[in-house]
Amino acid sequence: MDFSLTTDQRALVGEFHDFAARYFTRESVRQWQHDQGLPDEVGKAYAELYYRHKDLSGDNLKGGSLLSQALVNEEMSRVAGTSLPFANETQNLRIMREFAGSSSQLDTVYKTYRESGKLIFSLAVTEPNAGSDTMGMRTTVKSEGGKLILNGRKTFVVNGEYAPYVMVAAIDGDAPQGKYPPLSFWLVPLNLEGVRTYPIGKLGQKILPFSDVVFDHVVVEESYRLSNADKAGFPQLFHMLEVGRVLVCAQSLGLAQAAMDDAVAHARSRTAFGESIGSFQQIQEKLVDMEVTLRNMRHAVYHAAWSFDANEPDKRLTVALMKRYVPKAATQVADAALQIFGGRGYTDDERVSWIWQDCRGNQISEGTDEIMTYIAAPMILGDR
Repeated sequence: MDFSLTTDQRALVGEFHDFAARYFTRESVRQWQHDQGLPDEVGKAYAELYYRHKDLSGDNLKGGSLLSQALVNEEMSRVAGTSLPFANETQNLRIMREFAGSSSQLDTVYKTYRESGKLIFSLAVTEPNAGSDTMGMRTTVKSEGGKLILNGRKTFVVNGEYAPYVMVAAIDGDAPQGKYPPLSFWLVPLNLEGVRTYPIGKLGQKILPFSDVVFDHVVVEESYRLSNADKAGFPQLFHMLEVGRVLVCAQSLGLAQAAMDDAVAHARSRTAFGESIGSFQQIQEKLVDMEVTLRNMRHAVYHAAWSFDANEPDKRLTVALMKRYVPKAATQVADAALQIFGGRGYTDDERVSWIWQDCRGNQISEGTDEIMTYIAAPMILGDR
């Protein structure tokens, strides 16, 4: 199977490479990691560029090409050398489209994002006691005394403290039970009484602020419910989570390539014992092994994205195998790059240290390494 990029895809990658190189200098990245967010003008410039490409933005019925979105996120992470919020925004917009159907809620979200580059909602799915076991969620909306009451706690909510709305996944306590718990989605104003947020400190992904969001007897209106949620449910949510896995792996690929680029540059310029360390056999062996890993990672990511776009029958297995392999492999590449830098690599002055932290976090994000085995193994056993 040929995964070489087309002329159009190369041009697309080149445009976003130039965008990232213009905005994401090492100095600006360090500042924005400290600030835990991007300036408004950067988000607006990104949205303007993004919506110039229908292959990325799609239309009201389809969310664009996942392969194109993966290519863009890979290249931007490579240039920036850090995790960026755009992959998360792409996934959230796809989930909103899927569960809102055709509604004024969806129109408002897209209009605001296109004009300002600001996503007006955060996505709250994961829970402290559920994690990758999405169907184990305990957040509920149910009727009490003639009102709809939302109770629960969500965690690892990106931008949960700052977005004016939170898109909450909750079990519908008034709906009949079936094969799957009755899933509902609600676009809830963050300023409602009973909604509280708590920031989460973390090792990596510094530009993305995470928080817990608590819902304590929050009165919600029926108009907050996303209209298509009852038709989609958990199977469609699982389908949408696969989008996030492809994008986080594309991001991991870009980060690992950034670590490789830095390691090669360092191996060329650093001298020890009177010669370039790039001439040492042990350094050469590390670089060769890193390159082998990167090529395997790239194949896995492109194949998974292509399978999703083509709606291949085994796409779920392909995505799970990719997520099982790529983030861990990215961490290994970043770890080898850090080792090539020696003591300097273990400081904040070299971005390989940031890259390693972000890659390590991606082994947990969007489903852990172990959960991918849980997903993939039954399909493998079933095929055989």
